[in-house]
Amino acid sequence: MFLDALDVSMVGVALPSIGAELGLETSSLQWIVNGYILGYGGLLLLGGRMADLLGRRRVFLAALVVFGLASLVGGLVDNEGLLIASRIVKGVAAAFTAPAALSIITTTFKEGHDRNKALSIFTVFGATGYASGLIVSGLLTGIDWRLTFYVPTVVVAAVIVAAFFVIPKSEGEHGRIDFGGAVLLTGGMLAAVYTIVTVPEHGFTPFTVVTTIAAVVLIGAFLVVENKIREPLVRLGILKVKSIVRANLAAMAIFGSYISFQTIVSLYLQNTLQWGPLQMALALAPAGIIVAILSPLAGKFIDRYGTTPMIIASMGSFVLGYLWFIVRAGDPTPAYFVDYLPAFLLLGLGFAIGFSATMVQATEGIDDDEQGLASGLVQTSGQIGGAVVLAVVTGLISGGAATGIGQYTPGLYLVTVVAIVGLLASATALLGRRAAIEAA
Repeated sequence: MFLDALDVSMVGVALPSIGAELGLETSSLQWIVNGYILGYGGLLLLGGRMADLLGRRRVFLAALVVFGLASLVGGLVDNEGLLIASRIVKGVAAAFTAPAALSIITTTFKEGHDRNKALSIFTVFGATGYASGLIVSGLLTGIDWRLTFYVPTVVVAAVIVAAFFVIPKSEGEHGRIDFGGAVLLTGGMLAAVYTIVTVPEHGFTPFTVVTTIAAVVLIGAFLVVENKIREPLVRLGILKVKSIVRANLAAMAIFGSYISFQTIVSLYLQNTLQWGPLQMALALAPAGIIVAILSPLAGKFIDRYGTTPMIIASMGSFVLGYLWFIVRAGDPTPAYFVDYLPAFLLLGLGFAIGFSATMVQATEGIDDDEQGLASGLVQTSGQIGGAVVLAVVTGLISGGAATGIGQYTPGLYLVTVVAIVGLLASATALLGRRAAIEAA
């Protein structure tokens, strides 16, 4: 979790420097982020199920090695295509490490207080990784942006050594691997994610028309196959649980809005206001610090109030944070502590109280042999949300002269709407509960 958050925040800070050295436009820079999302979102469900069937520790360690090597290659190349390819491979590796890591936690700790506490600690490491990535990237990007690709390789080596000592050995669950379903799902998800991240910028080209049709056909065939075989790759009945569906929608809203917001802020502060990488990193760091401070308490709040109120409060905090930035960022002489910091603190608060609650709600009531599937599903939702919103935001903010906040305002409006939709989706649970009480 630390490694994944570290990598995402470091790359976000380094984007303008990468673009300047390699001569990349905003439309190309988005692929450094979306290349990762393409591999990650396209294979997360497969990665989660493979962790269940082949053994979580085994899958985690093997994929971690690939992650480290891909990061190393990304720092060595000078070609745009090779850099994006390394990000895709890294995303593929993360599609196996992330659900394996989460399911190791959810199967090690019993549902309830212990698991809630464990997941809140899991969030602390994510927040620490995010905040560390901002500061480290701000320092290293000033020297050479390539250093931000080498740091994860060092972390990978440390995690691999630690994993042999602290992660219990686990055998895979009994069952066969649904290779047919795996091929259909992986092909369909890759085609869908590629279409999603390409169409907002380039429209429906002949190739994206083909990928759209391929996504519909492959995913449709996957749904048919999974309903007919005895041991499916994905048990579709899991989607009949309303709380799990709401948790996945919340994940889409959280990651979809925030990843895009970070990209907008990074470009605005560095390209428009001419802030240095370290200055920009320090500006965003309070959000990660707030998450690190408050996340240990999230488990206690979940025990007391439940996941739904926590997620609603989280989405409300995101909405307020985005609105504050929209209203205040246009000041011709912005003051950081008045115009920017309150927004970043509200976003940190939203992540601190929402991430753990979303992970808990997405895995509640799921048997151990499907924890990898549930973990992969919620993380897939987050990545798909990130890919969709970032692609649309990139299309909205590209092409204008970076003379002020006006170029970025359409993108800021979109991330705010996404957060509002997430808030409304989560609030339906309370409305349904109230209706049930009145009917009784």
